[in-house]
Amino acid sequence: MSKHQITPADLMDMDAYGKQRAERRRAMTQIKKLRRVAVGPDATFYFESYETMLHQVHEMLYIEKGGEAQIADELTAYNPLIPNGRELVATLMFEIDDPDRREKVLGALGGVEGTITLSLGDYSVRAVPESEVDRTTAAGKTSSIHFLHFPFDEKAITDMRTDGARVVLGIEHPGYAHMAVLPEDVRQALVEDFT
Repeated sequence: MSKHQITPADLMDMDAYGKQRAERRRAMTQIKKLRRVAVGPDATFYFESYETMLHQVHEMLYIEKGGEAQIADELTAYNPLIPNGRELVATLMFEIDDPDRREKVLGALGGVEGTITLSLGDYSVRAVPESEVDRTTAAGKTSSIHFLHFPFDEKAITDMRTDGARVVLGIEHPGYAHMAVLPEDVRQALVEDFT
């Protein structure tokens, strides 16, 4: 059963973490491989979990060295990105190295966060963006990073758990219309987020 919240008791001492850091980062690389889906040439979805967020909190504490005073802020930032047992949560990143091209692409993708779905047969789960920050400016430029929740009902969870289920992740924005079928090993990893 997946955990849905990180508490201070879940955190390692930073000296102990530092000694295990290289090994833990290698292990997390393998976990993240099964939680990453590219959609089109520029968009990558990183499906989050308790494990990915626990790793992120440890990394932030280790790198920033803020000690006990930093813990509450990190938990406030990362706990909302842990699936609640009836959803998938993803960080969407538009990864464009060329700054001029990045500016042009993001400038044409205002509102993209409202056009994302996971489809299972004739059923779609629409992404719900995190609401704490508006990721599209008044001028219509979007952010390169979006935090998305995919709320599932029982039927969608059952369908997602079906071996070999065809799950399509899509972006339906006029400036970026792409989709990708989730590989079976990715689907299998993601169903572990449901409790």
